[in-house]
Amino acid sequence: MESGTGIESLQLRLDDLETKLYGDRGVRASKSAKCADALVKVQASLGNTANKRERVKILHKKIEDLLKYLDPQFIDKITVPDAIKVEFILAEEEFILSQASLLEQLSGLRPLLDSSHIKVVPEHASKLQSLSQIHVQQQDQCKDLTEDVEVLFEDYNKMMFLLSKQFSQWDEMLRLLEASSK
Repeated sequence: MESGTGIESLQLRLDDLETKLYGDRGVRASKSAKCADALVKVQASLGNTANKRERVKILHKKIEDLLKYLDPQFIDKITVPDAIKVEFILAEEEFILSQASLLEQLSGLRPLLDSSHIKVVPEHASKLQSLSQIHVQQQDQCKDLTEDVEVLFEDYNKMMFLLSKQFSQWDEMLRLLEASSK
């Protein structure tokens, strides 16, 4: 009974698709056009066209190979011969040796990393945070103080310039008075 309702629902869906495809006409050239029939005709014409062209025949033959190469598991299936693996290793020999040397140096320094001084670093993180905040505050204060000192130097330089100018004027006036008195 379920298969009967399944077929009926499939037929209703197909009829609905045909109605959407052909509209309310429903009849085409006085024959009922069925969607499946149209698809069979299209497939047959594509097959005939493909068989007539040599390039298309070659492509159809290579589709299987293409699908095989596009398969993500294809790389896992490829086996690399041992001789090529040896060549890869020999080509990277210098790099591998340098990395091994660095690893030996690191393992020699492992006792320093496992020392009690390094292990207590997280405990001092809060102290370091507060010191860092104090340092930032002191940098800001230093910047403000530097700006104040620069302003004072500018004022001092202006004052010295004005005093030098005034002394030069007095010196000139004094020189003129002495010259007139002689």
